Amino acid sequence: MKNKWEKTKQYGKKTWHFIWHDDSAGSWIANIIIAFLIIRFLVYPLLGVIFGTSFPIVAVISESMEHGLHNQQICGQTLEEFQESFDNYWEQCGQWYEEHNITKEQFQKFPLKKGFRKGDIIIIWRSTSKNTDIGDVLVFQGNKPQPIIHRVVNKWEEETTYYQTKGDHNAGSITGNFGETNIHQQRIYGKGILRVPYFGYIKILFVDAVKPLGINIQR
Repeated sequence: MKNKWEKTKQYGKKTWHFIWHDDSAGSWIANIIIAFLIIRFLVYPLLGVIFGTSFPIVAVISESMEHGLHNQQICGQTLEEFQESFDNYWEQCGQWYEEHNITKEQFQKFPLKKGFRKGDIIIIWRSTSKNTDIGDVLVFQGNKPQPIIHRVVNKWEEETTYYQTKGDHNAGSITGNFGETNIHQQRIYGKGILRVPYFGYIKILFVDAVKPLGINIQR
């Protein structure tokens, strides 16, 4: 029994040294795996409890909230050049909002008024009909596995509260089943409260790396 205990202690010491002190590629990979497991099964669920949502942190995987050109387009318009600024953004995109009763002055007071980029991370807080209004950024289930992160442009009451959203970069709202013209509370994961630039690329690059292996991971 004593010999078994000594062997277990020796094995534990070797494992500890391999993980935390070894400079080999295997140790580096082991550290990544451990960090992923801690974040996925400890930190992430704890944040979910604190923030009141099953999606406390989401990575932005599209350009639909950017205030600059993507494929030479912004808000459905094709441009050769575009200097990013709020005034230039409003010049190209403001007409849609004004037609939907949102003024430039109102938009400038919205949370995350400058939008955000692919690769950013958005911190999510619980969303209710009382704390979510026009201008807030909603995270909700659309017609794809990954959630959509767009801005509220309309809110109304029927039997429950409904919202309409739009990506800041897009020409208009997504229509159709599970689109964004009549989002009810059951489809909402939360609302964005904080942007962390670029950290989402860690997840995006990992997902893109495993695609050739035929592994399907929801972002």
